[in-house]
Amino acid sequence: MTETTFDRHEITHIVWDWNGTLLNDNHANLAAVNAVCEMFGRDPVELDHWRSFFRRPLLPCYEELLGRALEEDWERVEELYHSSYLRHLPSCELTPGVPEVLHEWARNGGTQSLLSMASHDHLVPLVTERGLIPHFTRVDGRRFQTEHDSKAEHLLRHLEHQDVDPSRVVLIGDIDDDARAAHGAGAHSILVTSGLMSPERLRATGSLVVDSPEEAVAVLRGA
Repeated sequence: MTETTFDRHEITHIVWDWNGTLLNDNHANLAAVNAVCEMFGRDPVELDHWRSFFRRPLLPCYEELLGRALEEDWERVEELYHSSYLRHLPSCELTPGVPEVLHEWARNGGTQSLLSMASHDHLVPLVTERGLIPHFTRVDGRRFQTEHDSKAEHLLRHLEHQDVDPSRVVLIGDIDDDARAAHGAGAHSILVTSGLMSPERLRATGSLVVDSPEEAVAVLRGA
């Protein structure tokens, strides 16, 4: 899907993912998934299973998980997931090394922005209250719906609004959709193993895979 190596010296801008990348929220995601499982009478899942199973688009992913069609119930599923996630959100901390890694990238002249598939109105207050807004040239959550529930279109708009050359951009995220989005936009990607997909699935994308945001920036810096 993407190249495993690229010229780090050409990278001037990082697009960061939020959930599972800068925010350590796996436990909140899992609790929300299991709230949905409980509603439909399915046994709860463990994190390792969910990391081997999770994918976008979300609707068919949850239909396979629950073994039933969900089109008529999808709004209810989303509402339950969101309310459960919000209950656990106060216990979510920034990923170790954040925000220091953001300072490190900027200190040497790099620019960075934030793009998440969380809704824009949900995302901005979270980033603001953690004092991270000044680090980013732009912060975008999901502002519109797409046919395939992918980050790809959102990334294209995100870069166009900033007039950034995609060939000089690396997207740092935690799932295979981040790699697909970067590839589709003509950008590069680095995937971290701290989020919602297993390392094996991340490596299958062809992207460079590391264990943390700190390691991702160290690779870009040649450390």
